[in-house]
Amino acid sequence: MSDPWAEEFVFNVRYMMSKYKSKVIFAEATNNFVDILLSFLTMPLGTVVSILKDFHGKVSIGSLTSLYDGLSDLHNDHFLTEGCKKMLLNPRSSFDRECSRLKHNVNDARQPTEYFMCENWPCPDSRDLLNISMDYDIGRCKCGESLKKKIRLEEYTGKAHDDCEGDGVFTVKSASFVVSDDLRVVPNVEGSVMETLKNLGITEMVGAEFDKATFGLNEFMDLLKGSFSPRPPLTEVLIGERWMGLNREPRTLFHEMENETTSNFKKMILKVMVEKSTNQLLFAQSNADFVDFFCSMLTIPLGGVERLLGGKTCLEYIDNLYRSLENINGDKYLKNPDTKSRLTNPTLPHGYMSPDGIIPSSEEIPPQLFYHYDAKTGKKWLSGSIEDSGEVCPTEFQKHNGNYVKRGVTMYLVTDDLTITPLNMNSSFSVLDRLDIPLSDVEEVEVQVGLQECLSILKASLTSTCALSNGLRIIAKPKPPPPPPRPKPKPRPKGTPINKKQRILPPNLPEQREE
Repeated sequence: MSDPWAEEFVFNVRYMMSKYKSKVIFAEATNNFVDILLSFLTMPLGTVVSILKDFHGKVSIGSLTSLYDGLSDLHNDHFLTEGCKKMLLNPRSSFDRECSRLKHNVNDARQPTEYFMCENWPCPDSRDLLNISMDYDIGRCKCGESLKKKIRLEEYTGKAHDDCEGDGVFTVKSASFVVSDDLRVVPNVEGSVMETLKNLGITEMVGAEFDKATFGLNEFMDLLKGSFSPRPPLTEVLIGERWMGLNREPRTLFHEMENETTSNFKKMILKVMVEKSTNQLLFAQSNADFVDFFCSMLTIPLGGVERLLGGKTCLEYIDNLYRSLENINGDKYLKNPDTKSRLTNPTLPHGYMSPDGIIPSSEEIPPQLFYHYDAKTGKKWLSGSIEDSGEVCPTEFQKHNGNYVKRGVTMYLVTDDLTITPLNMNSSFSVLDRLDIPLSDVEEVEVQVGLQECLSILKASLTSTCALSNGLRIIAKPKPPPPPPRPKPKPRPKGTPINKKQRILPPNLPEQREE
């Protein structure tokens, strides 16, 4: 977004509208346009929340926004290092280098990949091997010091825009595509016109007409936001009014899996507070292990979420984009033989995978880099080539152990919308007070949480503000109606004689003697 080259470039998009100009039927797109659409799948969930908040202001995406805001407000003392918190709020993507070559990088707000080394190097314990990291204050040098000193990478500087003039980033330069209103992407007239329309789900074109529009960075940011909304995103961007509400409650948020698939994965016990009268989830008490799971959700790219959930995320337009990529002829339309597999099954960046995590994942292999030092000029830099000038030293990437939150006695309170705060008496009773629930109506329940429940929480967090209830299948019952008030006795009209049965007798008095 700070890149003036990106701000100046616009696509001239030709699209077809319905008869009454109320809906976009499809748009014709170049390979560079589709490259940007496919880059949505490379973005970690934390990045999606972050850039939409920065670009659009207040935008709520299911429970992800409250999860992000809660971790942002959590004090640094709760994290293993300051760098752990930074990497969650601004997670890297294993596609950062490739996305820097896009005509519009919607993730351009993220700083380019940086490298950090020991402040005391050369130190006696690592004189012949430089320990480096791609994240600030993550991992330690063999001498025990944190890796906080920034070092420059010389490679790839100045090449991003030149490469765009050659082949595409994910698709081949000669390819052209058609994009439907619900983000289905197919090659332009592959086989026949009728087959292309069928693949796009288009059945009616009577009275439709073509129009043109320019598509720049603002439109792509609107398209990213629109892909999380219930309304068709292309219509929203090209001919509709912008809409700020992104929350919706789809029908099926629990992720169904076979028991055999989940039996070998780690399970945790979670204590949950529910309202007895309604079975409504109030909050959960969590240790650091479960909080780490919530933290790791923000590092998963959209393509990885699609893979984990089998292409059924309840985000209709992201699902369509993902399935379009699965169905495309990669040998013919994608740049490299492994492009499809990398986008549909993306790896986490180096250092992000937890060995004890519940959700299965894999991480990228870090690049081979060399440290160079020019004694004459005092210049120090990293390079992918051992043949650069200056003294050369090999490097080794260090990473943290995959955990984000400190282990210890601290427990955490997790609300239904995944807001995380330290657990104490004040935070617990403030939730009950805010919901106006008496303590006598609160019950503590132990719930077993495994892979299926974690994937269900992940799925629900994309669209629902009750991600914990939906993921744990805690179904609230209707609140019982209050008892009817007791009827009041009807007042007696004035002048009505009192019935003998109703007559009020005076108290017994002592008999009076007659004189």
